[in-house]
Amino acid sequence: MSFFGRFSPVRAIRDLRFFLSQRQPYELVFLMIAIGITGFFIYAFARDDYVPVPYKPDIIYVEQWRADRTDAEIRAQQKIDYGKKKQRLAEEKAAKEQRQAEFKRVDDALNKWGI
Repeated sequence: MSFFGRFSPVRAIRDLRFFLSQRQPYELVFLMIAIGITGFFIYAFARDDYVPVPYKPDIIYVEQWRADRTDAEIRAQQKIDYGKKKQRLAEEKAAKEQRQAEFKRVDDALNKWGI
């Protein structure tokens, strides 16, 4: 621990002042510019532009069914639900294909430019 006993903040500040007093004015200007640029990048990476996503509750609605339903009623409701599900899946597939076509157009344009 005697190694750390030789360090003194007062001597370190005095040594830094002596070093800076021996520098030319343009060297000090460039030192300040370098410190500023480095500080800016450290601040930018530390900040990291974190934007919290606002809380949006995920509400799931559940249909209530009578306990005395017959099998025929259950099958009839399943056919209705299957039609709705099929339509929803077709809409999702169409939206996905449209999005892929948009990205394909962008990719083709970038390839045309050689990127």
